[in-house]
Amino acid sequence: MTWFDESRLDDETAIGAADLRFRTLAESGPRVRRECSDVAEAVAEAVARNGEARPRAVIAAGPDSRLLRAVLEPWCPVPFVAWPGPTLPGWAGSLDLVVVLAPDGADRGTASAVAEAVRRGCQVVVACPPTSLVGEHAAGRWSTIFPISTSDPLATAVVVLSFLDQIGLGPSAEPDVVADALDEVAVTCSPHRDLSINPAKMLAIALADAAPVVWGGSVLAARAARRVAESIRRASGRTALAGDVEQVLPVIEAARPRDVFDDPFSEGGGDLRPTLLVLDDGNEDPVLLGHRRRLLDAAGSRGVRVETLTTEAPSEVARYASLLLQGTWAAEYLRLGLVDD
Repeated sequence: MTWFDESRLDDETAIGAADLRFRTLAESGPRVRRECSDVAEAVAEAVARNGEARPRAVIAAGPDSRLLRAVLEPWCPVPFVAWPGPTLPGWAGSLDLVVVLAPDGADRGTASAVAEAVRRGCQVVVACPPTSLVGEHAAGRWSTIFPISTSDPLATAVVVLSFLDQIGLGPSAEPDVVADALDEVAVTCSPHRDLSINPAKMLAIALADAAPVVWGGSVLAARAARRVAESIRRASGRTALAGDVEQVLPVIEAARPRDVFDDPFSEGGGDLRPTLLVLDDGNEDPVLLGHRRRLLDAAGSRGVRVETLTTEAPSEVARYASLLLQGTWAAEYLRLGLVDD
């Protein structure tokens, strides 16, 4: 039987055993600064090459292309398409810009897409380890490699988004702003910060006896919600759902009303109830506010607990990074507190 021991969240021995995972999270901000600094020369070269004429279209290739789509679709002034497969759209050619995130550089499908982009004469920008499989296939006259050294998808994305910001194809994505937002989360959620004032530890406790249902209203918040749900599943081995309002609302409405007299040891009494986790990035769009009200009203009528993650970071990319890291910290504290009896 697995149960949650919240005392482990402030236990130095337990925290020490998980030091590597916590250290990796705490170094998120420095990783963004380091990677962006290390590739600054390559980014400047790519800006000089691509900044003079606007491309006909931007194609984000590879498995991580959906993150770029979430950021760029509302902003990009030219047609934009995310193409996660091992090929490119049939119309892609020399007038188009192909951007690729390949943190580990080992994916054969991504290498295939990059090789095809080079062969067609596309403008190609690839963030990957330079000696990787993807890096080897990216060599070409119209290609620029951002030589990253991390496997962190977020740091890799900030490198590319900063480049797209500088050539006017994306929103503000200043690396220092994103890194500062990540640093603030690392301080607030530090394992050495008592659970009574640590929002990530308190969220882990709230999710300990629940089946999390994660919702983010905006496109980027929804992307963060899916990543947070994935982190919770990986950390706990439990079900965690993320989706839009039409996917999440039926789960909330189907919850059995809470009964304070339920015996947790009776048949069905110990079932995990849903807890609604809202990722709020400050978007005030009336449609999104309406969706949020529907979810909160449904949760209130069924006695479903509601938890909220918020951020005051100054840019969209920084707010996405902040929400994602807060949720990931909570998932790691959930992992720390779960023990086998």
